[in-house]
Amino acid sequence: MPDGDFLLLNPGPVPVEDDVREAMDAEMISHRSSEFEAIYERAQDGLDYVFECSTLAEESTSQGGTSLIFNGTATMGMEAAVANLAGEGDEVVSLVNGKFGRRFARIAERHAESTRVEVEWGDSFDLETVEAAISDDTEVVTMVHNETSTGLLNPVEAVGEIAAAHDATFVVDGVTSIGGDEFYVDDWNVDIAVTDSQKALAAPPGVSAMYVTDRAKARLDGESAPFYEDLEWHLRKAESNQTPFTSAVALFRGLAAAVEFIEREGMPERISRHRRQSAAFREAFRAMGLESFPDAEGPTEFSNTLTAIALPETVREDPDAFFDAVADRNVSISGGQAHLGGEIFRVSNMGNLADEQIVRGIRTVGEAMTEAGFDADVDAGIETARDALEQ
Repeated sequence: MPDGDFLLLNPGPVPVEDDVREAMDAEMISHRSSEFEAIYERAQDGLDYVFECSTLAEESTSQGGTSLIFNGTATMGMEAAVANLAGEGDEVVSLVNGKFGRRFARIAERHAESTRVEVEWGDSFDLETVEAAISDDTEVVTMVHNETSTGLLNPVEAVGEIAAAHDATFVVDGVTSIGGDEFYVDDWNVDIAVTDSQKALAAPPGVSAMYVTDRAKARLDGESAPFYEDLEWHLRKAESNQTPFTSAVALFRGLAAAVEFIEREGMPERISRHRRQSAAFREAFRAMGLESFPDAEGPTEFSNTLTAIALPETVREDPDAFFDAVADRNVSISGGQAHLGGEIFRVSNMGNLADEQIVRGIRTVGEAMTEAGFDADVDAGIETARDALEQ
């Protein structure tokens, strides 16, 4: 039988607050009205706070940039960044150790000359290999900060130093970290950062955001980009709190409410909460007898917004039995992507989850594991989680 209200623990979309749903339910207005411009300004102000304060510091360290909002998911932002910065004959170096790093590389291949620094999904990058791949001829370097497919946090700071040493523009996918973990735009030499509404920002899917530094603005060539993704055009329209094309009014309202919720909580507090909850997931699953996928080695660390766990051998024989048992308890989690399907499961703590929801997710996984044939120590997992959450 279902165990309480539906609990969404997928790595996006994530649950949204009542304020967000209510904002989206307001009367429709024109996207060229002053009322919409006020909504855009609210969303942009909140995003400025998130992008410029995604650190444990109390004050912004930003040296200047602009937050943009797109009528599309973060893949649009990823492509826009590459297409406005590089063209035929330009080299883009893409770091790949998971599905979304691979997506960045595939985008680069459509617009420029792509060079991959690629390792197995879940492995750490060798920084000497990265340094050897980036040269003074490199126009753009792309990287995923928090690789959602594997649950690892990649070394953006170290790669940013390499990119800066060669005057390459550094574009970072912060889709599942920005709004939930540290992200130092200036200190890490990030020129463009991209994130999505339905991840740590805890808004509905359908719109995304980008932070374009003043340094990156000077390098943009909107004429070379797809018509819809001309960043120079987006930047001009943003000056009057507009988008170049018809805006998703309801989604912008939801995003504005979501980022205002983040401001009320405060980024330092939000980051600390995400780190505490992710530690509870990891430590509880280990206490149950489960193993992380992968083990963080080298310059990588475990994600603080997403936990990836290897399915035990007994469960891999029929992974659907496990996922069905989770669903029977009115909880939604995710399996592995691509070749990791049937090998791992993934749970998210992005957004505004309460500690008791984390505990419920742990209990659900433990009970479902037992039902699927793995003898999980559920009580040990719950006790460990509660200890971690009290830290």
